[in-house]
Amino acid sequence: QVQLVESGGGLVQAGGSLRLSCAASGRTFSPRNMGWFRQAPGKERVFVAAINWSGDNTNYADSVKGRFTISRDNAKNTIYLQMNSLKPEDTAIYFCAAGARTIYSVSYDFWGQGTQVTVSS
Repeated sequence: QVQLVESGGGLVQAGGSLRLSCAASGRTFSPRNMGWFRQAPGKERVFVAAINWSGDNTNYADSVKGRFTISRDNAKNTIYLQMNSLKPEDTAIYFCAAGARTIYSVSYDFWGQGTQVTVSS
């Protein structure tokens, strides 16, 4: 089993920045494709970004390209989401996920509990 714990969410003004972290643990954990999703109030959960197991290939939703950067540190079993130029429409619960077949997939084996990001105008 794999456990994912997100952190780094909070309240920020429009134009500001936040960095989310997702720490993975578990006896069966090994570097694998991981991603970030988000769910705004009253809406479905949607893909934000993904990174392959080695960290040299990434994929982003069009809505965050150029503003968000996904990265990972396999020595720490942690992935990050650096979010810059935040907009009120980025307000959502952000979820970490692990275990997709490719970074273009939206089907993941493991999910975190989420961390709230609120962007005020």
